[in-house]
Amino acid sequence: MVRGMSLAALLVATPIFGFSLSLDPSLVTGPSMAGVVAVQAMEEAEEEAAEADDGRPRPATLAEQMQQRGRISKFHRWLGIATWASMTLTVLLGIFQWRNLYGARELGDTPCVQGDAIFGMNACVRQPVPHLVSSILTTSLYTVTFGLSLRMPDPMNLSEGDSEYARNLRRHKRLRWVHVIGMIAQQVLGVVITNADSFGLSRANDYGTLRALSTIHFAIGMVTYGALTWAGVIFAF
Repeated sequence: MVRGMSLAALLVATPIFGFSLSLDPSLVTGPSMAGVVAVQAMEEAEEEAAEADDGRPRPATLAEQMQQRGRISKFHRWLGIATWASMTLTVLLGIFQWRNLYGARELGDTPCVQGDAIFGMNACVRQPVPHLVSSILTTSLYTVTFGLSLRMPDPMNLSEGDSEYARNLRRHKRLRWVHVIGMIAQQVLGVVITNADSFGLSRANDYGTLRALSTIHFAIGMVTYGALTWAGVIFAF
């Protein structure tokens, strides 16, 4: 009887004094309490198993997200370097193409008409294959690199704050929108200029218009290349 009264007194005192008791069912008088504890334990185990097997993916932890960021950043870095190298070649070939076809105010003064075209006269009458192939490669590399930047998790909001790294990361993110817009504009203008005949334009009759479009294409290309270079240099040193 005393034992039962002592146990009752402890159970009453627990919520008052903030004690936390964990009772062994074998110490409790009678089998009923042990059965209740066992049933509760079984129900909790079943609930945990149901949560684990409900088919829903478990949210990634902070450590897992940072590990994923580290893996993606490695691919992003090397693909970014490859994209920059490919774009460098594309820009050089574009400069040569612009000089050959539109490097003078008048059509008669252009290197293609004067017979002084870089890569020979074939560059004046055929599709600019070197520049076209290089631009396709650059676009492909750029698309993958840009996609990786969007998939890179940032659970710790690394771009926030006033640290040097945070400021560089914010600048890097802003620049990517400059060069992505430039890439889209380049593609559109490149298609129009390369397929001028399909749009009712010819160098013989519409030289001024095509020269203006080509010059805009050239200028946007330089801005895009500069933005991509700046974005890379930020984290290169």
